[in-house]
Amino acid sequence: MPAATTDPHTSRTRSWWGWGYADAHPDDAECVATGALLPGTLPRPLPIPEVADLPIGRPAATPPASLAHLVTADPAARAAHAMGKAYRDVIRALRGRPGRIPDLVARPTRDQDVADLLDWAGEHGVAVIPFGGGSSVVGGVEYRGDAHHAVLSLDLTSMGRVLEIDTAARSARIQAGALGPALEAQLRPHGLTLRHFPQSFEFSTLGGWLATRAGGHYATGHTHIDDFAQSLRVITPAGTGTSWRLPASGAGPSPDRFFLGSEGTLGVITEAWMRLRERPRHKASASVAFADFHRALEAVRAIAQSDLAPANCRLLDPGEALLSGASQDGSAVLVLGFESATAPVDARLAAAVDLARAHGGRGAAAPADLPISHGGRGAAAPADRDAPPDAAVGAWRSAFLRMPYLRDGLARMGAVVETFETAATWGAIPALIDAVRTEVGAAAARATGHPATINCRLTHVYPDGAAPYFTVAVAGRPGDEVEVWDDIKAVAAEVLHRHRATITHHHAVGRDHRPGYDRQRPDPFALALRAAKDALDPHRILNPGVLLD
Repeated sequence: MPAATTDPHTSRTRSWWGWGYADAHPDDAECVATGALLPGTLPRPLPIPEVADLPIGRPAATPPASLAHLVTADPAARAAHAMGKAYRDVIRALRGRPGRIPDLVARPTRDQDVADLLDWAGEHGVAVIPFGGGSSVVGGVEYRGDAHHAVLSLDLTSMGRVLEIDTAARSARIQAGALGPALEAQLRPHGLTLRHFPQSFEFSTLGGWLATRAGGHYATGHTHIDDFAQSLRVITPAGTGTSWRLPASGAGPSPDRFFLGSEGTLGVITEAWMRLRERPRHKASASVAFADFHRALEAVRAIAQSDLAPANCRLLDPGEALLSGASQDGSAVLVLGFESATAPVDARLAAAVDLARAHGGRGAAAPADLPISHGGRGAAAPADRDAPPDAAVGAWRSAFLRMPYLRDGLARMGAVVETFETAATWGAIPALIDAVRTEVGAAAARATGHPATINCRLTHVYPDGAAPYFTVAVAGRPGDEVEVWDDIKAVAAEVLHRHRATITHHHAVGRDHRPGYDRQRPDPFALALRAAKDALDPHRILNPGVLLD
């Protein structure tokens, strides 16, 4: 089995063309059964693509002997680094049209390796695409265009160690290539956790989270990786810099904020000091059903504006609840979860359930708080798996983790499946959700001639607004799935812009969200960003086309 497609921390093989592990993908029978839910899909699934069938030519660049030990031109490695894991990427792989495949894949093991690779690439006009776990769903880790004669994928996963732990300050210095499970496994013996669990937890890295300002498990409070970053070390073509490690500072614009969300365009994050917390000992969860989705929105707003601070506060609309098995009667479902390292949480959960009931919620009495034993917990377990949930919570959680694999199964059936997320203030949320359902649904039907399914859930909530997450599924036009996806994406972006909703809450900008980002950011900021790019990356080799031209 080629090393490029094998997870370095397990014996399982990663899929080069789709999400996650190859052995977890739906088989042909499951693909057909899932495709039957969408009228107009293919009668049989598209075959799983093979690396040997791809048009992988000879590399257009050769590294010097001093760097040769860091670089490979292995076809399997190059294919696995050609794209991220968006629907657009999956269907291109299935159709044998993966786009520009990198010429080389580099796996540095130390900061000096990164600096040397950037120096060589700058001197020879080689584009460098920083690569963590490759889970980008916005075109963030692929090369588009022809401005560079060669492309190098810079894979940081060989730099994945926890280097130092400061127990007094409850923080750790961690290399950027640490994948989620390995990171948590190194912190666990100290009774500490970063407690950042995006859906991509198993297949994404600390550096990727920082570079994309990733959202994690928490639905309130510290929702983004930004909140946990204490100090960053970044290597740029113009030099290396490390910010001071401080609990807080008012000294001018923050150097950490400058690189957070920069998506590999200004420099390569190689390590960071991260704020940690004690592992939770108390957890409790419950679900509340609503006959009226808009009353459910009001309930969530009331909880978000209270001081209860739930770890999980996800509202599923009726379609999302049905798809996940959380509800079978057309109800919307609110999934609530609380956790603490120091005190029972049953009273907080009960108070949140009472707030939900005051807005028309029903059912699901809050269970008693249960202390947690961490012995034997799997390294890859997402954040809220320890406490026994109620049936709806458990159904949603299982569906949440399985959904990316099912999406790939639908792609094999010729369906178009798009997910996008946003954030807006509470006053805009109801009209925004209604507009997406109406306008994006109509656009999907026009593009395909088939009715579309559009579901929504709130993934994160704040006192002043929320983050709706949409899933669109429709039978595609065979062979034209990417064009249909592009049409749907454009209409969705227009709806978000008109409602003053962000182009992304936590998926990043990449290349797919560039038009929306260009419209959202202020012109003076764009001017400053271009100047920073010129100063730090004078040869314009770092992730070209992301954030700016």
